[in-house]
Amino acid sequence: MQKIIFEKPDLEQIKRHDLIAADMHYHTNHSDSPTKVKDALEQAKQKGFGLAITDHNQISGVIEAYELKTDVLVIPGIEVSARDGPHILVYFYTLPELAEFYERHIHKSKRKSPYLAITLTTQQIVEKTEEYNCLTVAAHPYGYLLFNKGVQKCVEAEYINQDIIEYFDAIEVICGGMPRNENEKAAKLAGTFDKGITGGTDGHLLRDLGKVVTCTHAEDVDGFLTDIMQRRSIVIGREKNFVLKCAMGMVILTKFIKYTAPSLKIHYEQNLPRVKRMGERAIRRIKR
Repeated sequence: MQKIIFEKPDLEQIKRHDLIAADMHYHTNHSDSPTKVKDALEQAKQKGFGLAITDHNQISGVIEAYELKTDVLVIPGIEVSARDGPHILVYFYTLPELAEFYERHIHKSKRKSPYLAITLTTQQIVEKTEEYNCLTVAAHPYGYLLFNKGVQKCVEAEYINQDIIEYFDAIEVICGGMPRNENEKAAKLAGTFDKGITGGTDGHLLRDLGKVVTCTHAEDVDGFLTDIMQRRSIVIGREKNFVLKCAMGMVILTKFIKYTAPSLKIHYEQNLPRVKRMGERAIRRIKR
């Protein structure tokens, strides 16, 4: 069976292959989405797949999911937004381990725009994950648009050293919010560096949920994450169309309105390296 399949997940067929599916990248109203945790869990249970709630710099959504005592496979996770741009998905084998990581390193590092970026750089974040029994994943490594939200995008722009990839256990090879060509590049990146693979919708709306899934034969969190770490996962999914991407973008914007000033400051800081590089190139052209 192929390891990376760009098509709508057929959950019944996935079950027939004795595989367990999980959307490994989903946001709730505990960060920049309107979706309630209860609603996400109900849909996941109805359709028969697991879920990693990966709110930006926040874990209260995961905690709520565990408190609801659902039958759904819930993978403790968080999407950490680094000061220099990249987004990093970190999954833990237990909720207490995630809570300790969050309290020690993330909570105290938040800025006035809490979902956009913390004060820690990519290097600092991945070094801290090395202290834990966790799975560190490069989210949408070539995204998003003009922003530096993917680690490999920053590497190729020479803002971050290529050695950073060695800290990651896996690459998100299908992200529902990315265009196909950039997901294909992410898949190639995973192969080049012999990394595990994950996929998720990067969903914010309930309709997004489950459109991209990571599959393994494991039925619990421990086995699921171990399978990814040991290169035994399969990723199946299809990217959102343009209309759904626009709808998601509008929803996210409403969540950032009250953080407009600090958000603009962060975007300025993150894009300053690009502006400086453009200036340096312009100077070199003039000198020629």
